[in-house]
Amino acid sequence: MTDRRFNNLGYWCHDAARAHPDRAALIDLSPATPREVRYRELEERLDRFAAMVTAAGLKPGDRMAMSVGNRFEFVEIMYGAMRAGVVPVPLNTKLGADTLAYILENSECVAAVVDPASNPSIVQVCDQAKLRSKLALAPAPAGWRDYESALMATPPRFDPPELPPNHMSFLPYTSGSTGRPKGVVLTHEGQLWWIRCIQKYWPGGVDDRALAAVPLFHKNAMAGAIKPLLHCGGSVVLLPGFEARRFLEVLSKYRCTVAGGVPAVFTLLLQQKDLIKSLDWSALKTLKIGSAPTPKELMDAVEAAFGVPVGESYGLTEGGPVMLGPPRDGRRAPHGSCGVIWPEGECKLVGADGREHPSYGELWVRNPGVTPGYYKLPDVNRERLVDGWLRTGDLFSLDDQGFYYFRGRVDDMFNSGGENVYPLEVENILLKHPGVAEVSVVPFPHAIKGEVPVAMVVRSGSGAATTEDELRKFCLANGPAYAHPRRIHFVDQLPLNGPGKIDRKLVAKRMREIVGDQPLGG
Repeated sequence: MTDRRFNNLGYWCHDAARAHPDRAALIDLSPATPREVRYRELEERLDRFAAMVTAAGLKPGDRMAMSVGNRFEFVEIMYGAMRAGVVPVPLNTKLGADTLAYILENSECVAAVVDPASNPSIVQVCDQAKLRSKLALAPAPAGWRDYESALMATPPRFDPPELPPNHMSFLPYTSGSTGRPKGVVLTHEGQLWWIRCIQKYWPGGVDDRALAAVPLFHKNAMAGAIKPLLHCGGSVVLLPGFEARRFLEVLSKYRCTVAGGVPAVFTLLLQQKDLIKSLDWSALKTLKIGSAPTPKELMDAVEAAFGVPVGESYGLTEGGPVMLGPPRDGRRAPHGSCGVIWPEGECKLVGADGREHPSYGELWVRNPGVTPGYYKLPDVNRERLVDGWLRTGDLFSLDDQGFYYFRGRVDDMFNSGGENVYPLEVENILLKHPGVAEVSVVPFPHAIKGEVPVAMVVRSGSGAATTEDELRKFCLANGPAYAHPRRIHFVDQLPLNGPGKIDRKLVAKRMREIVGDQPLGG
């Protein structure tokens, strides 16, 4: 008879806890005094949580909202719920009240566990949702149960229910860059397939330690640190938020072997040249950049600064979550490439004509981890899911060595006077200029061409004197004339969304405010 824990994502670290009960699993730097959670304690708290929500009347399949920042309780809440078959709905802590209320209603949540400090609206939104069970980390508001006291009053014993392999494990909601956020159904079976693939093809070890500073509700931290490291008996250091100098100090002090983040994280790290040169990086093995387009120039600079290999992978929440990664034959992916097809998965490129193309097109993926569907969105499912294939909406090229290169979003591309402009390609040109540290290119109305590129730029440390005219001429000299940005605005920092990606919608809005509402001409 199969152990019920084997097919339950909530037990992904169970074997590690049995093998290494006294090793550190999580080091939480959110409190004034760092909190170290060893595997034995984590295992007990996971069972306590599962027993607690079961005693509160929650049944397998019930949805439970959670709004918690980067602290160790996030891990036990999310995976403890899964042990009971309860489906956590991890909320982006930067969302507004209306969007939070929509997600709670759309997902049909019956319970919530929140840190009141994580979001100014979350308590009121949950109160208005009339949930059956409400737990809050201290200080608990009126009408809420105190999380820690309720947890510790529950014995650390739990017998998991029998769940079908396709049981929903958790229900994340996409960031909603276009329209309302969409719930992504992810199964226990699919997520465990991915974790076991990691350990099979790129095994981690008990001495590996990751640093996680990007939000835990986002796949970058979960897929890059929590899931693989705690599955193999390694450890994860949790920072409550990202601040460049603090990140570097912690990375060195705690002798982390790996760290990851979105490109914006590493752009900011590179500006701390004095600290990078003065700290000890002897424990560091690799750095990983992902979750957003990653320019080759950024990867080159990071590798040169830290002296360790820098890798880029590609994935999305509904896709596995990772579909492209490093080759297994000892080759290194060229900088600018996301790697090769993930083992046991499939990829293909499909052109605008709907036919498979050998070297360029929209990436379609198929593997056991792909979502079986978006929650209560049959029209989206018909559009995005075709015979088990997920249409990612991302454009890629493929070279003759099997390496994939991200070229931009299908819906980012715009037409300028009959020519297709891909913002990522214009951004890559600008990033080759020594005076540019970070850039976002968006379309802007034009009286004759329909739309033309404009850019928002963060100057590099050596680029204080870089001018708009200089950058326009640089683009004209290094790329097609139709793709050069007609306006360039300099800022200290690009606007980011909750997961730390550049917010193109906000960039476009601000450029309208700066340039004006009238279309450009000439």
